[in-house]
Amino acid sequence: MAKTTFEEEIYLRVLTGRLVGKALADLGANKVAVVVPKNYICDAMGSATLSAFIAHSENPGRIFVVESEDDVQRIVDYAPRLVVFQFGGETPAEETKKLFGKVVDRLADAGVDADVVIHVRTYAMGALDAVSRKDFFENRNVFVYTVNLDGGVVYINKLENEKLVPLRDYHVTLEHADLLNRSLKDRTVCFQ
Repeated sequence: MAKTTFEEEIYLRVLTGRLVGKALADLGANKVAVVVPKNYICDAMGSATLSAFIAHSENPGRIFVVESEDDVQRIVDYAPRLVVFQFGGETPAEETKKLFGKVVDRLADAGVDADVVIHVRTYAMGALDAVSRKDFFENRNVFVYTVNLDGGVVYINKLENEKLVPLRDYHVTLEHADLLNRSLKDRTVCFQ
């Protein structure tokens, strides 16, 4: 069991979202749709991502909370150039994968032409396997952000031939590293 409180879990997602938003700006993203399921943890990360992105880029973006594939039309109508999937949080893995798959399939059916960023938990739980329309990921940039717990680094990776290729790295603060390690690895961080 994690050695963090619910409030610390929210703060952890805000710190991570801040880094992801900065990375989106650094990648030159524009007209971003941050897509989250309806839960506190994902919503906190999504809000922080969008706020940091807008602050660093001054480009437009919106957050979309989805509860079912019926909510996807709002994303389609927005016509984003980049879709950021931040699925995880307190929603059980199987539910998360199923919703992610349905949302991606609906975006593919609607012909949305946007690059994609996928949250590490979404990717690690195998949510890409829940997507029927795998062609959605072809001929576009697909990024996955990951964390090196020992190094205190968040990586922005490009998914190429089913492999993650690091593009950029962002060092986290000691506070962020401590929360990451206590939440995800049930350990404390010690620097010498």
